[in-house]
Amino acid sequence: MGCRVVLLGLPGAGKGTQAEQLAAALHVPHVASGDLFREHLDKRTALGCQAQAYIERGDLVPDEVTTGMVAERLARPDCAGGFVLDGFPRTLAQAVALEQLLASAGIALDVALLIRVSEQVALARLAGRWTCRRCGAIYHTLFSPPRQADACDACGGELYQRPDETPEAHHHRLQVYQEQTRPLVDYYRQAGLLTEVDGEQSIDDVQA
Repeated sequence: MGCRVVLLGLPGAGKGTQAEQLAAALHVPHVASGDLFREHLDKRTALGCQAQAYIERGDLVPDEVTTGMVAERLARPDCAGGFVLDGFPRTLAQAVALEQLLASAGIALDVALLIRVSEQVALARLAGRWTCRRCGAIYHTLFSPPRQADACDACGGELYQRPDETPEAHHHRLQVYQEQTRPLVDYYRQAGLLTEVDGEQSIDDVQA
């Protein structure tokens, strides 16, 4: 029967960390919008080229571009039994598009999980993110530090903070979330799909 989950929460709430563990527990794919963007950017697809300028500014990619990427990913065979969506939907238009996309396949979401954290906690978490230039692996100075500072455990590549990982970009992302993504909380609450979790607990407690 499978399970179809959407994760909501501020940037830095821990959606990516929780999504990976939850997807493994449910035996379904973790579908992260950030991974889809990077895949399309690396392959220089038409959708990737459209998305690039928005990502570098920390702005939301236009709904039709993001939805196109997600639709292509959810159509792959491994998503037939369910999925954990991380980073999508981020706007009401995307939520409606996702609902229509699933309805056309005769399926629906099972739950929307909101991971609640304060803006102060979110900013502190975002400040510690580092990415490998070579393989794209992500580290965090507090939660998942590399064994050797400035070097990737997996490939030895240089670690850096992406253009969208500066303090200014983080504040902008929180502002964009409040303006465009927060309305999804009420949208899914009214649909009877919302479950809230305290995201300021330990990783294991949040997962439980």
